[in-house]
Amino acid sequence: MSPDVFLALLIFSFVSSVTPGPNNFMLLASGVNFGFRRTIPHMFGIAGGFASLLLAVGFGLGAVLTAMPALHVVLKVAGGAYLLYLAWRIAMSRALSQGGDGKSEPMTFLEAAAFQWVNPKAWVMALTAMAVYTDPAAPFLTVLLVALAFVIVNFPSVSVWAGFGVALRGFLADPVRLKWFNIAMGVALAATLWPMLR
Repeated sequence: MSPDVFLALLIFSFVSSVTPGPNNFMLLASGVNFGFRRTIPHMFGIAGGFASLLLAVGFGLGAVLTAMPALHVVLKVAGGAYLLYLAWRIAMSRALSQGGDGKSEPMTFLEAAAFQWVNPKAWVMALTAMAVYTDPAAPFLTVLLVALAFVIVNFPSVSVWAGFGVALRGFLADPVRLKWFNIAMGVALAATLWPMLR
């Protein structure tokens, strides 16, 4: 992979990681509800889970899904159902967490990593990246380089969203504002399903 292609890949990785989507809406809500420090495992889970998804797609899972459309439909339905469950949880959250208060917990590393496998935006990003930026003449190396590009860019990109959430904590300390913010985030998260349903 030439340096200019890798630079284009880094730009694609950044733009697709930092733009609104299920992960970023959940991180914004987590930053508000739990603070930055308690959201860090969620952020690392996104980076790790997405890297594993990229490697799987690059090393053959994408071809399996193309050959077996029914499996693709099952993934879409499971992903959509889980995303709606998460949207409901966010929308129903009513109090800011003050660190381990037991009322609610942020998403763990494993939960966030597993979510990437049913996240519609993650699948589109992974399939697009592997189709556009891998080279059939050097498949192993270019798949690894695509995964590396996202690892480099992903954590800083998603950190911005958690940081925005933390910046809003003071304003949203009012229970009425927090209630409507969480409802809006739940609706926004559910709305990310729209492109998948068309």
